[in-house]
Amino acid sequence: MTYQGVLQKMQTELTDPIDYYLVFEDSFLNLNQVLGKNLEIQFQGYQCLNCGQPKKIFRQGFCYDCFMKSPAVGDWIMKPELSTAHLGIEDRDLEYEKRVQLQPHIVYLALSSEVKVGVTRKTQVPTRWIDQGAIEAVPIVEVPNRYLAGITEVALKEHFTDKTSWQKMLKNDVVQADLVKEREKVQNWLPKEILPYYTEYAKIYDLHYPVLHYPKKVSSLNLEKVPDYKGTLTGIKGQYLMFEDGTVFNVRTYEGYVVKLSL
Repeated sequence: MTYQGVLQKMQTELTDPIDYYLVFEDSFLNLNQVLGKNLEIQFQGYQCLNCGQPKKIFRQGFCYDCFMKSPAVGDWIMKPELSTAHLGIEDRDLEYEKRVQLQPHIVYLALSSEVKVGVTRKTQVPTRWIDQGAIEAVPIVEVPNRYLAGITEVALKEHFTDKTSWQKMLKNDVVQADLVKEREKVQNWLPKEILPYYTEYAKIYDLHYPVLHYPKKVSSLNLEKVPDYKGTLTGIKGQYLMFEDGTVFNVRTYEGYVVKLSL
């Protein structure tokens, strides 16, 4: 059985364990059903997720021209403290930026490799935590726009990392921590304009992934250097496919790549 199309990040469903899907234009594949089976990935070309042209992908599924122009990849995406839509100031497209920035955002703690702080739109809970391979997550505050979430994250980065070690996450080498106790520490570190949004109680999310066994060592698959790879799928975590030989494939990295998958 074969599937062909443009890679986009895996879609997920919060089940136990989490269900993962690769969705193409005319078909979709439930990857949980492929666990323990051989999967071949063949690189066939590029298709920019923004303009749809067969142009080499630069970053985040976009060709160079689209990456430099599209509001969907402005600097405020990675650095929410740079958001300016609440001031009516445009970065690339004010109407787009208002739609994305001026909505409820969550600042959270998550446990993926160690305790990290992050920001996500409320509509992306719990997808954001699944995408980073977190095994637990807890909201800290819900604020009405991306800027307020950004300055909160900046303040808390003095006490927590904002990065995940993908190697440790995939090997399940996760620091033991009590997120409830870690969350209790943050009230004294919050910017004063954020304090009204803080509440003492927050729900803990537990996330379980479809993994047959975790690798001891991991090696990342580079589709341009190895355009035809075949292996036995043994796990899915974050946005990674994990194979029996220790090879891991970051689907998010290869958004915009045209591939053929064979089972």
